[in-house]
Amino acid sequence: MSILALFTLAVGLSMDAFAVSVCKGLAVQKATIRQGLIIGIWFGGFQGLMPLIGYLLGIQFQEKIQSIDHWVAFILLSIIGFNMIRESFLGQEEKTNSSFAFWDMFILAVATSIDALAVGITFAFLKVHILYAISFIGTTTFLFSLAGMKIGNIFGIKYKAKAEMAGGCILLMIGVKILMEHFGVF
Repeated sequence: MSILALFTLAVGLSMDAFAVSVCKGLAVQKATIRQGLIIGIWFGGFQGLMPLIGYLLGIQFQEKIQSIDHWVAFILLSIIGFNMIRESFLGQEEKTNSSFAFWDMFILAVATSIDALAVGITFAFLKVHILYAISFIGTTTFLFSLAGMKIGNIFGIKYKAKAEMAGGCILLMIGVKILMEHFGVF
C-alpha cells in the first residue's frame, strides 16, 4: 500500500473520531489542552489498536480466502463507506456530552473505531506493514481529534455531516481502487 493510499485511508477512518471530537468541543465551555489530549489519545489509540486486532484475526484465515481477498476488502470498505455516507444524510442531532470520564471515552473510542477493525482484516490480505500502518492511522486520528475538538469549540456541529460524508467517500474510493488493482486497471 502506497503512502498516499495509507494517508487517504487514515483520513477516512479518522472522520468518525473527528466528528465526535467536534461534538465534544461543542459541549465544553472552553476546550483545554488536557481535554484535547484525552480525546486524541483515546481515539488515536483505538484507531491504531483496532486495525491490529483485525489484522491478527485476518491472518488466521488469510490463506483460506486469498483468492477472493480483493472482494473481501472491497465489500468491507464499501459497507463502512456507505454507512458513513448514510449517517451523514440522516442529520441526527448529536447529544453533546461534555464528560471525559473513563467509560464515556471508552465507549466513544470503541464506537468510532469499529470500522478500523474491518480495515485491519483487509490489511492481512493486502500484505501491509502493520506496525507502520497502525502507527500512521493512530497518529492521523490523534491529530484530527485534536483539531476536531478545537473546531467544535469554535464553530460547533456545522461540519459533522460533511466530515462523515468525506470519510465515507474516501473509504469507497479505496475499496474500488483495491478491486481495480486486482483486475490490473491500475
